[in-house]
Amino acid sequence: MIRAVLDTSVVVAAGRSKHPESPNREILKRWLEREYVLLISEDIVAEYAEKLRGRGVEREKIVSFLTNVLLLAEAVDIRFFHFRHYPVDEEDISFLLCAINGAASHLVSYDPHLLDLDLFYTEFSSVSPNEFLMELRRINPIQAA
Repeated sequence: MIRAVLDTSVVVAAGRSKHPESPNREILKRWLEREYVLLISEDIVAEYAEKLRGRGVEREKIVSFLTNVLLLAEAVDIRFFHFRHYPVDEEDISFLLCAINGAASHLVSYDPHLLDLDLFYTEFSSVSPNEFLMELRRINPIQAA
């Protein structure tokens, strides 16, 4: 089973998208359909809320998304704090910690700093949303938009 950490950039892009079949919205839809496990931590949930609110996403969308996250995502207990390579941007630390502690298979982001972590962490794949979606579609092509 795919175990993924979604960077805030992916969540915000889905929340702000006006097109119902946008790739980012499809990624969230596939999570709700249980095609992969979404991994979260307390810090990540707080950042989702802050960034969605700060980017002007409608309150109802934020409440609905965060409710689903709290009910359906797998909460990761952060216990291991050692990094082989520290992220360039300290805001990325919570995503890296969640991926390591949650045994993620994927870290999904638009952020080049997070995507570059693939060079240092081979236990998970750092991929763009489009790469992640293509993999989900390959695994479950029936649901492809």
